[in-house]
Amino acid sequence: MYDFVEGTICLQLPETDEDFYQSAVGFGTFQQLLTDFPAAKLHETIPNFHNTPDRYRALLETLERDPMHRAAQVQPEIEFALARQAEMSAIQNALASGKLPLRVTHNDTKLNNVLLDAKTRKALCVIDLDTVMPGSSLYDFGDSIRFGAATAAEDEKDLSKMEMSLERFRVFTRGYVRACPGLTGKELEMLPMGAKTMTMECGVRFLTDYLDGDHYFAVHREGQNLDRARTQFKLVADMEKKWDEMRKIVEEETK
Repeated sequence: MYDFVEGTICLQLPETDEDFYQSAVGFGTFQQLLTDFPAAKLHETIPNFHNTPDRYRALLETLERDPMHRAAQVQPEIEFALARQAEMSAIQNALASGKLPLRVTHNDTKLNNVLLDAKTRKALCVIDLDTVMPGSSLYDFGDSIRFGAATAAEDEKDLSKMEMSLERFRVFTRGYVRACPGLTGKELEMLPMGAKTMTMECGVRFLTDYLDGDHYFAVHREGQNLDRARTQFKLVADMEKKWDEMRKIVEEETK
């Protein structure tokens, strides 16, 4: 429980680029304020929550069991996920080797977890702290991009609508790095990988749940988790097309 914060608004989606920028300021400030906190002492409320290699392990185990006999119908999605498996260990490997610092991370950086001042619409504080755990700043940055820079809904059936907005990517990057000047050079360099990894991880989780019979993510129609997996994979594919531009934006915004 925590105190009710008066005079604030909570948005499900950004109404303007400034709203998205303010969410970046909110999460970046959260990260900066906790820079000196000994993250290793924090309890892991959900073990392996953003351990992407472990999410792949769950996918492979589910594929082997194939309890709903759905694997044969989703071979393109399975192949897309497995083709990127090795690359998706990059953040975990960098954390394990000490190239990336272990930090206090929020782990659920949706826009509705930042309260904005109702009058000024400036970021006031971050809420929903039950997923605060040790991790990488790339988790928080990446999940924000996955959610806020996407041009379509998470379960959109028409994949032609789903892209990653480079403008929104720039807006969030600008707010995050300005609010959190304590990020290391390696963290800044890997910000695009954070976006790609968190999006891929989410797609793998949706695909795993679809193959397993939709036990984890609530579904309201047949095939909804498969549609969710497909939108995430389309987002990843679009990031790959825009990779050089994403890296250039990070360089420009961190000068």
